[in-house]
Amino acid sequence: MPDSNFAERSQEPVSGAKVIAQALKTQDVEYIFGIVGIPVTEIAIAAQQLGIKYIGMRNEQAACYAASAIGYLTGRPGVCLVVSGPGLIHALGGMANANMNCWPLLVIGGSSERNQETMGAFQEFPQAVRSSIYGRPGACYVDIPADFVNLQVNVNSIKYMERCMSPPVSMAETSAVCTAASVIRNAKQPLLIIGKGAAYAHAEESIKKLVEQYKLPFLPTPMGKGVVPDNHPYCVGAARSRALQFADVIVLFGARLNWILHFGLPPRYQPDVKFIQVDICAEELGNNVKPAVTLLGNINAVTKQELASKKSLPMNYYTVFYHVQEQLPRDCFVVSEGANTMDIGRTVLQNYLPRHRLDAGTFGTMGVGLGFAIAAAMVAKDRSPGQRVICVEGDSAFGFSGMEVETICRYNLPIILLVVNNNGIYQGFDTDTWKEMLKFRDATSVVPPMCLLPNSHYEQVMTAFGGKGYFVQTPEELQKSLRQSLADTTKPSLINIMIEPQATRKAQDFHWLTRSNM
Repeated sequence: MPDSNFAERSQEPVSGAKVIAQALKTQDVEYIFGIVGIPVTEIAIAAQQLGIKYIGMRNEQAACYAASAIGYLTGRPGVCLVVSGPGLIHALGGMANANMNCWPLLVIGGSSERNQETMGAFQEFPQAVRSSIYGRPGACYVDIPADFVNLQVNVNSIKYMERCMSPPVSMAETSAVCTAASVIRNAKQPLLIIGKGAAYAHAEESIKKLVEQYKLPFLPTPMGKGVVPDNHPYCVGAARSRALQFADVIVLFGARLNWILHFGLPPRYQPDVKFIQVDICAEELGNNVKPAVTLLGNINAVTKQELASKKSLPMNYYTVFYHVQEQLPRDCFVVSEGANTMDIGRTVLQNYLPRHRLDAGTFGTMGVGLGFAIAAAMVAKDRSPGQRVICVEGDSAFGFSGMEVETICRYNLPIILLVVNNNGIYQGFDTDTWKEMLKFRDATSVVPPMCLLPNSHYEQVMTAFGGKGYFVQTPEELQKSLRQSLADTTKPSLINIMIEPQATRKAQDFHWLTRSNM
């Protein structure tokens, strides 16, 4: 095994790169994603020598997305290693996404040399790690001068700080808890909303017990799904709009009243609805609406339901997800991004375990999918061998980071990519319509901005790098290709699923929902 205490026993001079790598190792960093260059290449090499896994990506943006997903999945910050200038700029999207999702992330960038009087103790890393995981998690940046990376120093002059301890678990005031219990007890239509904060806090057992003991209906946010299983009888995901509109008391477990929850305002909610807000971050309490009770402390979570499908051809979203859901392993990671693909997939594809759903999140970021999938595959490989990662992409979303397929194949990660292909963003056109349009004028003048090239063979991106690719047009072909992909744990797969180009999501009809079946 790599020697994590090399600095304590060696009497030889040690480079700044090894000092940095050892500092990361001490902080329990397991994964580094990035693109190397001067002066950070030596840091990546030194990290590998200490047993830290380095995953070389093709774009700093995807690398930063992957590192941030590690923070969410493990609770310790993932690391994104970049060069200065453009490298850091490319990582900013991932840093912003991590901050909006409240995921711990450490970005390390190399900068130009600068004179330093002495080396001293290297304390930036524990400080950055603490900042990334304490309170509301988020991104931190550490700048490493080039001369620091390459400078040789005496081992005895270095003091490594101890591993940053996990954040303390804070509890809400007893009086506030009693008030909240009273408000819930007197509610006629109570509703729990479980956010990804609950999943991050590992609150699944306590929330499930609360739901079942008091028979409380609950609604998960997209990445809160799985804290309580989506197939639980008290999950009202199928009647989301009506559940929100008619609830008189809503308890928010690590969920924010942002655009995903319509800001907590009428007409989506009753004008006099009472909110009970549970959050780790004091600044979040009282945003957009004045809560009846605020509980400052640790909690947050997830769940969801299934819609039916029709069987005509071409397939639509619901047909695809219906057949996918039938075969998905209950313990798989589901990564999803796209427009209709992600929105409808949230409704149909179920989760049964917490922290097993990753999507565009609070920031609504496109391009996160393959980076998230790579991160999940690395975690699964190291912690739960055999656990599968299913990455569900719209054809437009796939285009943002499609070349990360090479990364997937290079590291032989058995990810299953499902590209739901409707030839466009939201909607597209079939081949015949496309050809007719081009008879009249140039594509730049007549092709609607949301259209993409019809019948694009995205599966060939996977086969080009040695993975398996499938082009499917029927439910039978989809079932067969997915079955084969799940059976093969040695290679990644990409299933290019053609659907009706004009397919959209179903209109919601929740007239059947009453208090009795909530």
